[in-house]
Amino acid sequence: MEGVIAADDPRAPDVRRLLATHLAFGNAHSPPEDVHALDVDALVDPAITFLSYRVDDEVLAVGALKDLGDGHGELKSMHTTAAARGRGIGRAMVEHLVGLARELGMTRVSLETGTPEPFAPARALYASVGFEPCAPFGAYALSDYSTYLTLDLSA
Repeated sequence: MEGVIAADDPRAPDVRRLLATHLAFGNAHSPPEDVHALDVDALVDPAITFLSYRVDDEVLAVGALKDLGDGHGELKSMHTTAAARGRGIGRAMVEHLVGLARELGMTRVSLETGTPEPFAPARALYASVGFEPCAPFGAYALSDYSTYLTLDLSA
């Protein structure tokens, strides 16, 4: 069966488990001050659209789009279960979130991800979708553990 990407509740028990895995991954590969993953409470903010990718009601991936204002969106909380990696699910989620940003009239989508080697697959995925390096945005600061990417949607 094909997966379904839809709005979801970050407080749902199965989603909480995947978000805990996401946070643990960040903490395992970056110092605490460079872990920018949002907790469940932050993900229910009205400025955030939280989505999951499910197959037969099993959550295989999550992702979110945060409205930063002025036509700028940020991808947050992107995570695919280890068992589901390599199946195009992460790409489907990124493409869906970028499409949602376009529908909402955003002209740019940016993100922060890690620089250590375990984040290399994520960086490659974002580059393959067209994201390019940019300066830190919003409240982010330069860090050896973070890289910042952006995608211009105005073209």
